[in-house]
Amino acid sequence: MKKSSVLLKEILARFSPESRARVDARAAELIATELSLAELRKAQKLTQQKLAKLLGIKQESVSSIETRADMLLSTLRGYVKAVGGDLTLKVSFPDRPSVELTTLKTFEEKSTGRKSAGRRRTKSESRKAKTGERLSA
Repeated sequence: MKKSSVLLKEILARFSPESRARVDARAAELIATELSLAELRKAQKLTQQKLAKLLGIKQESVSSIETRADMLLSTLRGYVKAVGGDLTLKVSFPDRPSVELTTLKTFEEKSTGRKSAGRRRTKSESRKAKTGERLSA
């Protein structure tokens, strides 16, 4: 028995205009829910330089984060926080409902109930905090 191939556009051509519109709308919806870090930043109307300033890092470091395939969760959490979001991790299973991980809160969140600022202090900020100097905004 020989299998034949059918092109997707041939299948879609058989759909009514209404069905095709629903398929296109759902495809656009799914595509919109998956963004790269750079697309997320751009959607928030931030440049790499503005984001770098928010994170207290260099623009080159923002570029590096956006192209990295592997990073620390704290780095990702800080990036997401700086663009105005909150990072949550969802675990999906084939045979049960998805669950959100709650054990990955930072030490500060666990001990004080407050969320971390999303980045580490600079040496200057740490020195000022230790000596009681006022930190600039």
